[in-house]
Amino acid sequence: MGRTAKFLWAAVLALALVSVGLYALRAPIAVALMERVVTRNLTTDPLRDLADGLHLGVCGAGAPLPDPYRGGPCALVIAKQGDFVRVYAVDAGSAGVRTIGRMQLPPGAIDAVLLTHFHSDHIDGLGELAMQRWINRTAKAPLPVHGPRGVARIVNGFNEAYALDYYYRTAHHGDTIAPPSGAGMTAVSFDEPANGEAVSIVDENGLTIIAFKVDHSPIDPAVGYRIDFLGRSIVISGDTVKSDNLIDFAEDTDLLLHEALAPPLVDVITRAARAAGVTNIEKISIDILDYHTYPVQAAEAATAADADMLVFHHIVPALPLAALETVFVEGVSAAYDGPVAVAVDGDFWSLPAGTDAINHQRRL
Repeated sequence: MGRTAKFLWAAVLALALVSVGLYALRAPIAVALMERVVTRNLTTDPLRDLADGLHLGVCGAGAPLPDPYRGGPCALVIAKQGDFVRVYAVDAGSAGVRTIGRMQLPPGAIDAVLLTHFHSDHIDGLGELAMQRWINRTAKAPLPVHGPRGVARIVNGFNEAYALDYYYRTAHHGDTIAPPSGAGMTAVSFDEPANGEAVSIVDENGLTIIAFKVDHSPIDPAVGYRIDFLGRSIVISGDTVKSDNLIDFAEDTDLLLHEALAPPLVDVITRAARAAGVTNIEKISIDILDYHTYPVQAAEAATAADADMLVFHHIVPALPLAALETVFVEGVSAAYDGPVAVAVDGDFWSLPAGTDAINHQRRL
């Protein structure tokens, strides 16, 4: 065997031995990495390093249909100025609070939930969110849940469903860790405003949040929210058809987070269901066309409101392939000349005070 061949065999043997050694050490290496991550998560405050201004985290960009990149509707709005920090969840779709954790944002920091309406996909994560917020915050008061009339019925139902869980956690961990006074939620209801009117939800240290009427008929009440702070603003549509009232309240907003449904892609489901004889899915896929906004219509609304950026969420149908986004936004650029994004879970936009910037990052 030549010198070169011997060298190559020796190199292969050395690499094999290293691989075997690393494989044998994989468990302790994994534990060491886990310890490092847990320590970092417990000793750092991700909100402290945020710039003063408004921030929007997407903890659920989807709808009821399963989507590998999008959970149920959930948005996290953060207002920060120095030591003043307020965190609000807008809607609480399934897996939303878990996505918040994966985004390295603290569920215990959530000050309140704002519900747009009471469709199941917007509320089915409420119980888990309230529980995680209670334990992570060691909260001594329940989680406030703001919403139009009917919110008390939702909150009372979740509180009853979780009543035994609350008892178990306090019994196991004690009153100090799981204070009974902080378990569950409390409803903060308001009358749905008329078109042209708004309801004040928050007015604190220059932070204002208002609710305004949208059209999700036959679902009623249904509202959207506008958040203003330090000269920056975010508008969240909730579920709605194209709405002149929303356009009025979104005037000059920095970022419009708007729901959207793409008829050409829903039509694929309709045709497939019809061909398969699945009449219930065929009927539902037809029905949903009349109470959502189409992407081009949302783009027209963004243009009419002079919004600086348009972000699509509550994506219908699911977009499991990235190439489907091209179909989803077809015609949007002709209706709106600003920046557009099709949200996925983990998207995070920062609107620093004193600037026009809208900075994006992925937190998953």
